[in-house]
Amino acid sequence: MRIETPDAWPRTAEEAVALQDALRPLVRAENPAPPQFRTAAGIDSAYHEDGTVATAAVIVDTATMETVESAVAHGISTFPYVPGLLAFRELPATVAALELLAATPDLLVCDAQGIAHPRRFGLACHIGLLTGLPTIGVAKSVWGDYPEPGPRRGDATEVTLDGEIVGRALRTRDGVKPLFVSVGHLIDLDTACAQVLALTQGFRQPETTRRADHLCRQALRAATA
Repeated sequence: MRIETPDAWPRTAEEAVALQDALRPLVRAENPAPPQFRTAAGIDSAYHEDGTVATAAVIVDTATMETVESAVAHGISTFPYVPGLLAFRELPATVAALELLAATPDLLVCDAQGIAHPRRFGLACHIGLLTGLPTIGVAKSVWGDYPEPGPRRGDATEVTLDGEIVGRALRTRDGVKPLFVSVGHLIDLDTACAQVLALTQGFRQPETTRRADHLCRQALRAATA
């Protein structure tokens, strides 16, 4: 798949914040018509202490849960770690991994935040706008406040930030910690949560994320051995 990218990524935190602020109004928290997702791709990155990064993209058939295609891109992360600006460490390798895919998935699932972010523009939003695809942020940690959801799979509560609903704490497996789901682009929160549950089979994380996580870690070990 081909992705239109800027001529240069931001090099400073100030440039990155300005870009997030400029792009935020373009995010659409609504479903495509109709919201049919035959394939979904998980995206995840792994880092070495020397700055080497490996990003994996794994496409899954949502009906059979079989892996359709996968790709890995390697790079060197030059953007510093700044809370709220994780996207700018991961975007170059993430775009490179997606561009290696021959197929275009119907849905992207990012191991990151969407609008549940201090500036309402996490990595999932940025990837959604770059690709023009429905995109979900599914994070293991949370920006904001939430009451603990019930103990059963599918139980959920609202995540709020500065008094605004920005996502949901979603229990994907009985008795385990919830995941934090938020809109990235071109999907609403109800549909996003339903898709995350559909992609989660017996583990806390969706299969898309689990497979991308395994692949990027494996690739990083091979690259830094």
